[in-house]
Amino acid sequence: MIKLLRFLKPYRILLALILALAVGQSVANLYLPNLMADIVNKGISTFDTDYIWRTGGLMAIVAIAGTLCAVVGIYFSSQVATGMVKVIRAEIFYRIQQFSLHEFDIVSTASLITRTSNDTVQIQQVMVMILNMLITAPITLIVGIILALNQDVGLSWILVAVMPILVIVILILLVKAVPLFSIMQVKLDKLNLILDENLTGVRVVRAFNRIKHEEQRFDEANRDVTSIAIKVNQMLATMMPVMMLLINLSSVAIIWFGSLRVTGGHLEIGAMFAFLQYAFQILFSLLMVALMFIMIPRAEASATRINEVLAMEPEINDLKEVKKADKLRGFVEFQNVTFSYHGAEKPALYNISFRASPGNVTAIIGGTGAGKSTLVNLIPRFYDVNSGRILVDGVEIRQMSQDYLREKIGFVPQKAVLFAGTVNENLRFGHENATEAEIKHAADVAQASEFITKMPEGFNSMIAQGGTNVSGGQMQRISIARALVRKPEIYVFDDTFSALDFKTDAKLRAALKGETRNATVIIVAQRVSTVIDANQIIVLDEGRVVGIGTHTKLMKTCDVYRAIVTSQLSATEIEKETV
Repeated sequence: MIKLLRFLKPYRILLALILALAVGQSVANLYLPNLMADIVNKGISTFDTDYIWRTGGLMAIVAIAGTLCAVVGIYFSSQVATGMVKVIRAEIFYRIQQFSLHEFDIVSTASLITRTSNDTVQIQQVMVMILNMLITAPITLIVGIILALNQDVGLSWILVAVMPILVIVILILLVKAVPLFSIMQVKLDKLNLILDENLTGVRVVRAFNRIKHEEQRFDEANRDVTSIAIKVNQMLATMMPVMMLLINLSSVAIIWFGSLRVTGGHLEIGAMFAFLQYAFQILFSLLMVALMFIMIPRAEASATRINEVLAMEPEINDLKEVKKADKLRGFVEFQNVTFSYHGAEKPALYNISFRASPGNVTAIIGGTGAGKSTLVNLIPRFYDVNSGRILVDGVEIRQMSQDYLREKIGFVPQKAVLFAGTVNENLRFGHENATEAEIKHAADVAQASEFITKMPEGFNSMIAQGGTNVSGGQMQRISIARALVRKPEIYVFDDTFSALDFKTDAKLRAALKGETRNATVIIVAQRVSTVIDANQIIVLDEGRVVGIGTHTKLMKTCDVYRAIVTSQLSATEIEKETV
């Protein structure tokens, strides 16, 4: 929690004002019992109406001033707490944007959502309470005890008897409730995970008729969260009646024994009422301190989870002094690259070496799990290699800034991802300042214009979250158009033609030839027909390069490639393509 307080620095002036208002509120609250005692002792006992009016008017002014201090203090406290949490959320989001894919494997997406939303809300609620009570409650507690003793020491034994009981109740609640706060946040992570999986995988759930099963999973996670929340709230709910019971018993005891002291002439009746008010303020401030001590551990649990994200150093970082390419544009070279995922028993890629140059198409083909997508994910530096080097335009990619490197690349992922918004906005994701003509041209090349123009509002038609209102092939074509809008030096197509029919696939690849004439094109594909015309084909098998060359050359020299071709093409088609 302490680490997050650095986000309060921009609000130093407001914090000083809140402190002053809190002191003002405390002074007003503590001054009122004295004035009441004066009215009872001097005004009512002597029937001095003028004194009663004067002192009563002063009491009204003090009460109004204290109320104004409280209202304004709460207003500024809310401003500071919400502003601080806004900055924290922004910091979490900024840090998440810096994460490599490895960090997302460590902290799940569902957990990141919980930490950005629910955990920050816990911080906000506690900050409002702290800013309102941290100054007021201790001042009222300490000064109230001094003033109460000043009124009458003989009644102080009541406070001495009650306060230890309050402290014991608070400690019992702390010991029982604090461990549950961390458990509750973990349970919320699981609940968010199930919800996210069901929202994104709703089609699969329904296709396999697993709705009841998923409902049971959600109900179980929901019951877990609910049971923990009930336990915590029961403890907190127990505290209030216990506290009020003790406060009321204290009031009865003060009136009972105070009246005996008044009758005996040891205490003025006004002083007794003042002592009663001070006792109420002391015990109530102790109650507020107790609430803070109970809420702070919950915020501490949330703050720990937030700090874990903020303290997590991204695996991939830019060097202090980065390099840029001098003359070359669009050249990609792998030099003895070996890469393995964290915790994997063996590398996903072994000793990969090849070159790709502008004007040429480099295709990557292989069986499932051969490492095709892993290889192209290394080019934009989604992961760092374990050994070897990857050069782009003659510069090792770890010596480039990530922004500079990725500006050179138009990446179309294996799983097409669209964002909620219009078709136009999704295409401009590739190049924010693209003209309407450039967007239309990119859509034409990607064979997307035909279905886009048939949509209700054309390029201004809305795309649902996750692209659920368009087909898989349409999503892929919009993704390809998004990369074309960027006009990069290097195009990377990670199996992006798999959802297209053969006719559309052929038309799209023919249109791409003219569009990518001066760029480097790297295509990952499952279909032989997609890669057959490539300038060079890289054949992967279990993470190793087992063949590099043209279709004709590989048919003669590479058994793996020949097996892939014969599994997809007939003998007549093979003979025709090889000639």
